[in-house]
Amino acid sequence: MSAAASDPGFLVLHVLRLKGFADTSVVATLAQLPEEDAVDLLGKAAANGLASRRDGRISGWALTAAGRATHGEFVRAEVAAAGVHDVIDQAYRRFHQVNNVLLTVCTDWQLRDGALNDHGVEAYDASVIARLGAVDAIVQPVCSDLGAALERFADYGPRFRHAFERVQAGDRDWFAKPMIDSYHTAWFELHEDLLVTLGIERSKESSTS
Repeated sequence: MSAAASDPGFLVLHVLRLKGFADTSVVATLAQLPEEDAVDLLGKAAANGLASRRDGRISGWALTAAGRATHGEFVRAEVAAAGVHDVIDQAYRRFHQVNNVLLTVCTDWQLRDGALNDHGVEAYDASVIARLGAVDAIVQPVCSDLGAALERFADYGPRFRHAFERVQAGDRDWFAKPMIDSYHTAWFELHEDLLVTLGIERSKESSTS
């Protein structure tokens, strides 16, 4: 059984739901659409009152209240039509079990002995990178199962792999820097994607494990 494909119009709304605020190029990249298609679909969303654009020093798109409501309806319909709720729920539970481990690893990357990590101790950094590798080994099969259920999840595994390889190559920013597609950035988005897809509120998340 092949993975269910998402409607492109839904995908642009979904990226905005996950990112909160994003420019057109980011929407196109994460929705895996040609930029001209993203421009057209964002324009249609704006015309329908589902998204709005802000221009200025920081320009980009965001969902309106109506857009968030419509997006929620699309998510529920997509999961029901594909019949993948249980698969995604099981993948989420596996993800949730290692979520705090990843957050601890990121904290230990940023701090050493209670102070900011200046990355001057190679053995310490190497040990934290090894722990990130252990997390990656756990989450990659989760990503594979998610991607086999819904196509829109298929890019998370490669994003994690790319970020981890950059860290291994010595590019420290790819561990947890927020303004790039670092490991932590992709992790946060997958976490949010799973919560949104399953209709779980963050405040009630602990009760789902």
